[in-house]
Amino acid sequence: MSNAADKVRTAEIVRNTRETQIKLSLNLDGSGEGNVSTGIGFFDHMLELLKKHANIDLDVQANGDIEVDYHHTVEDVGLVLGKAVNGALGDRRGLVRYGFASVPMDETLCETSLDLGGRPFLVMVSPMKHMMVRDFEVKLIEEFFRAFSVEARANVHMRQIYGDETHHVCEGFFKSFARALRTAIKIDPSEKGVPSSKGVI
Repeated sequence: MSNAADKVRTAEIVRNTRETQIKLSLNLDGSGEGNVSTGIGFFDHMLELLKKHANIDLDVQANGDIEVDYHHTVEDVGLVLGKAVNGALGDRRGLVRYGFASVPMDETLCETSLDLGGRPFLVMVSPMKHMMVRDFEVKLIEEFFRAFSVEARANVHMRQIYGDETHHVCEGFFKSFARALRTAIKIDPSEKGVPSSKGVI
């Protein structure tokens, strides 16, 4: 009889709308490999950080209406990534489920608490949400993680503890999220069923 650790935890999602065309493949038990291309340089940088620090294999090819703005592409990649994570997790049997990480980035400190318990919700606390990095509005990071939380059925709490360089804050959020996810998606060999008193997630 196979156990949770024997399962292949991968997913591939294709999503085409009038605003975006996205193809994404994911391996939760990867090694941080894959190619990312969204047409948005700063966002690509953040996704590269995510796959590296979550230690997942991630390929993302996205074409969106970035001549309008970046909102549709960033949000829809979050939706597709969340859907892929949800699919790869299956029934979530044997899952660690919870993850937490506090990550320093020079003068900045950000933290993420994550629960893959099936209840989607995002809380993001940062005074810099309305600032810019070059032509990228930092508010879009919140839209990305909100979309992820809905489709991944994840409860995500993120907080900028301090910091005043906007690029560093963005990196702190993505790295702390990735490190929390890295813990939460692990298989716990001592967990014989679904990690919930309800018996189902």
